[in-house]
Amino acid sequence: MDGATFLLVSDASPWTVMKVLGHSQIGLTMNTYAHVLPEIERAAVDEAAKHLFG
Repeated sequence: MDGATFLLVSDASPWTVMKVLGHSQIGLTMNTYAHVLPEIERAAVDEAAKHLFG
């Protein structure tokens, strides 16, 4: 896992990752690391479900 992926799965915002990587546009960051986003979304849904349904 590279540093940017680690930051994203650790709940860093895409804007933070963009700044750390030195990207000038958020689109570059999002297009490069889009494969990580479904994993993050799934984890967020799972966590919300735990809180809602025990």
